[in-house]
Amino acid sequence: MSWGLTYRVRCRLGKVLVTGGAGFIGSHLVDVLMERGEEVCVFDNLSTGSLENVRHWLDSPNFTFIRGDLLNPIDLERLDIERYSLIFHFAANPEVKIGSAEPNTHFQQNIVATHNLLELIRKAGTQPTLIFSSTSTVCGEALKIPTPEDYAPLKPISTYGASKLACEALITAYAHTYGFKAVIYRLANIVGPRSRHGVIYDFVQKLKRNPEELEILGDGTQTKSYLHIKDCVDAILLGLENSTEQVEIFNVGSEDQIDVKTIAQTVIDEMKLKNVKLVFTGGEGGRGWKGDVKNMLLDITKLKALGWRPKLNSKQAVREAVKSLIKTG
Repeated sequence: MSWGLTYRVRCRLGKVLVTGGAGFIGSHLVDVLMERGEEVCVFDNLSTGSLENVRHWLDSPNFTFIRGDLLNPIDLERLDIERYSLIFHFAANPEVKIGSAEPNTHFQQNIVATHNLLELIRKAGTQPTLIFSSTSTVCGEALKIPTPEDYAPLKPISTYGASKLACEALITAYAHTYGFKAVIYRLANIVGPRSRHGVIYDFVQKLKRNPEELEILGDGTQTKSYLHIKDCVDAILLGLENSTEQVEIFNVGSEDQIDVKTIAQTVIDEMKLKNVKLVFTGGEGGRGWKGDVKNMLLDITKLKALGWRPKLNSKQAVREAVKSLIKTG
């Protein structure tokens, strides 16, 4: 599958900072920015990201890597924040499931870390554009499917979703108060190479340990939108270059859905396994864990109006992600 960007780049972006740039989504964004010839600095504590994801750029004169944590004041001092005209804030703890057992993790790594970055911007007195990776989980169990950007009230059912919604609120308030621009992306389930969390990764790892049986959290009917990482990055850059509001929100996802049981069968097929016993854990209302949204599909009309649409649907994106994960381990 050949992607290529679906739009023409209008202008150079200037000096770019990517927090969490060694992570799954961040590193794929960095690849595209570097290929465009941008000057990029990645700031990452490598807690969930990996230096391997950006190692191929380390010798480039346009690339800088800073190992640092947004929760560490000493590390923050190393960020010369006024240098950057564009800040992609992708640093966060991405694991939704841990929230019920470790809610403080999402509070610290998502909310406090975001506040610390916003304070850096405020104190610098500059007016960069801040791009934030939010999530469909801010909507909770939406009554309107597909769910548009202006859906309300937002009632997240996980601490992860709550933390991201809090970040959205902080970013919106700081942008209006201190005069900078923000673009917020509510992402569906993003899949593809380098991902080390989520249902596909979990299934592959479980089947490697035991190819005869697969535990599936919940009842397998959880139905959600999945988007390939390359389509995601394409959407992020297109939305950025066409945003007009001081704070702009875009949904990013596919136009269809796939259920967890189908994902399990896709993994089994691609791993060429036979007679795998599926064991469902059940869970409250068939959810995989407390806070698991059972039905999610975002309305992407706003981005489509700008000329973007995903090249792969949910099933195709999942299959491509499975193949890449099996190949790379």
